[in-house]
Amino acid sequence: MRHWVLSSVTALLLATGPAAAFDISAMSDAERETFRKEIRDYLLDNPEVIFEAVQILEQRQQQAQAAAEKDVIAANATAIFDDGYSWVGGNPDGDVTLVEFMDYRCSFCRRAVPEVDKLLANDGNIRLVIKEFPILGDQSVIMSRFAIATHQVAGDEAYKQVHDVLMATNGDVNDARLRRIAGDLGLDADAIMAQMDAPEVTQIIARNRDLAQSLNISGTPSFVVGDEILRGFLPADQMELIVDDKRG
Repeated sequence: MRHWVLSSVTALLLATGPAAAFDISAMSDAERETFRKEIRDYLLDNPEVIFEAVQILEQRQQQAQAAAEKDVIAANATAIFDDGYSWVGGNPDGDVTLVEFMDYRCSFCRRAVPEVDKLLANDGNIRLVIKEFPILGDQSVIMSRFAIATHQVAGDEAYKQVHDVLMATNGDVNDARLRRIAGDLGLDADAIMAQMDAPEVTQIIARNRDLAQSLNISGTPSFVVGDEILRGFLPADQMELIVDDKRG
């Protein structure tokens, strides 16, 4: 730990100090040892410098990460915000788009449902895009296939109904349970079940997973808004602040 701190602080001092002050690589072994001793003695006398240096380093890393996220979002903007197959809700003509990567088996995704609903209710100018991103096992995949198949067979309204039911569903699902869900909603269960294993459904899940990998998204819920990625559950009031900030 001590060696890491000394190395990190030394590197930071060299990076932020006058470039032409000296060339450490040109030092003799004795000079280098004296230089290291001076740094160590200074840090022992002024330990708060270590924390200041680490804070600066963390700030720079955060800034670099934010810049990298902006670049990758810009490079994948069409796939993120307008892929042509994901369900779009809220205000389709809204001035800010909120994209959610979700999994029906994710407890935090379920907690996010009322928060996103509240956000949309309080702000009528947000466009919501749902990305089916099943990562929590076979049951997640089955539920996503059922939801996507419903969207393809019966359209946007039916998808939203099925999405909401699946989000509130506890325990495992099987064919009988899925058929009952479709029947209760007045949907064509046979057509939806037949579509679940269609290549078009498989392709959507694969594309969403590839996109998530490009964005370094590995958990749910995750959101993309503007040029920023939000990882994890957020209450509506925090999302409102972020949305307002994106409007500038």
